[in-house]
Amino acid sequence: MKTRITELFGIEYPIICGGMLWLATPELCAAISNAGALGNITACNYDTGEDLREAIQKAKQLTNKPIGINITLLPSMRFTEAIYDDFFRVCAEEKVAAIEVSGKPAVKYLDMLHKAGVKVMHKVGAVRHAKNIERYGYDAVIAAGIEEGGHPLNDDVTLMVLLPRIAETVNIPVIATGGIADGRGLAAAMSLGAEGVLMATRFIATRECDVHPKIYDELIQRQENETTLICKSLGLQGRALKNKLAEHVLELEAQGSGLAELIPLLSGQKAKEAWKTGETDTAAFMVGQSVGLVKEVTTCEELIQSMVREAKETLQKNLARF
Repeated sequence: MKTRITELFGIEYPIICGGMLWLATPELCAAISNAGALGNITACNYDTGEDLREAIQKAKQLTNKPIGINITLLPSMRFTEAIYDDFFRVCAEEKVAAIEVSGKPAVKYLDMLHKAGVKVMHKVGAVRHAKNIERYGYDAVIAAGIEEGGHPLNDDVTLMVLLPRIAETVNIPVIATGGIADGRGLAAAMSLGAEGVLMATRFIATRECDVHPKIYDELIQRQENETTLICKSLGLQGRALKNKLAEHVLELEAQGSGLAELIPLLSGQKAKEAWKTGETDTAAFMVGQSVGLVKEVTTCEELIQSMVREAKETLQKNLARF
């Protein structure tokens, strides 16, 4: 499967792992990259640039394939601009293959990254933002539908509409994310103008993802209607699994509670602990509607091979109908 994305990142298949706080580790990253896709290390797993460097070097010991880094530039009480500066500097020095950025544009880092040979993509939820990303000089843009886990743009546009709109508007390669978890989604995205897909929720249900077995069971049991949008009242909506914690957050929002009351409930440390203990009601699990497509736990290689095979079969079968 050759596209501008496989050529841009030097990968075999146009499949990319998105940012996953606490879960996108060197081990998972290497497993995905070894399988021919683009693995990911999430920078915000680490407190300093040097901690991130250690993680990158560990991944390099586990794979000789290209690896990517996610750096989320959303408002944070944990990270200063100096730490973000260090994250990008380390990525340039380590010459990672690619960086996925979300939140505010990383314009001031682009020249440094490009001189180091690092490709940069940015996740957006609107055509107007995709135009800016192309104008700034990014290498690719990620079209993120409202279906995605994490923090979709409050324009609330589905990937089915957003993807072809962005693909027809910009000339840089477009990557699709939101609601994709199998080969059918890959085939659909390519048909709508994408040259690659980015997934996160589906990669949680892999053997190489370091979560408690109860998490696997929870994901498999959940359906596509069992996520909800929290924190809309704060202007930073997030899609999370429906559970007692999410229900409590929504109740507080309905009562007019503000940031001070909500922040303790949404602590990243609560999620970090919950992934390990398997307690599925005590933290906000930022997963997408694609959870309804998670049917089994596989290795990363099995997942990627099955996606590619199913995408080809789907495209061939649909072509035969015409």
